[in-house]
Amino acid sequence: MPFPADAHVWQRLLSGRRIDLLNPSPIDFELDDIAFALSRVARWGGQTSGEHLYSVAQHSLMVTDIGCKLSKNGLSARLQLAHLVHDAEEGFVSFDPISPLKPHLGPAYQEIAARTRRAVHLRVGLPAELPASWKRLIKRADRIAAATEAVSVAGYRYDEIRRILKIRADPLPRKVAAWPSAEAYEKYKARLHRLCAEAQN
Repeated sequence: MPFPADAHVWQRLLSGRRIDLLNPSPIDFELDDIAFALSRVARWGGQTSGEHLYSVAQHSLMVTDIGCKLSKNGLSARLQLAHLVHDAEEGFVSFDPISPLKPHLGPAYQEIAARTRRAVHLRVGLPAELPASWKRLIKRADRIAAATEAVSVAGYRYDEIRRILKIRADPLPRKVAAWPSAEAYEKYKARLHRLCAEAQN
């Protein structure tokens, strides 16, 4: 979906940089901007139990860990990085719409999210568009994480995961609880910097 050539939506980041959400560039933001934003965006529309919001940063770390455990031979640093930033655009567009809502948000939202996702990929050293095989691996881990969150913090019963949420995956045997945003930020930031460095070697 094309936007007018003279249209800009500038978002000032705490690093001091500015990102144009209609035409984002990989040089518009720092790695720490990604981590900070994702630590403040709530999963499940914010409707989760516990003292703290369940952040996209924490979710992304769990997806990465699950992806590593599912792989027989381990994941390369680049593929781990792809798992870690699979929802990174949500930090810059400032919300994580629940899955049933996404198809109804229209082409403008989808295009903004896609452009931002591509900019994030390039910023961390990944291809703008990930290979289909990578996307399948990430989606598998993402479903398991979502199922785990559903019963741990979002109030769903085990029988509702497939019937209501349409998630075709079983939750992990252990439950999870939300971290404080500051903890999610530090853990995500550390993993992001480490994987970016390892992916360049």
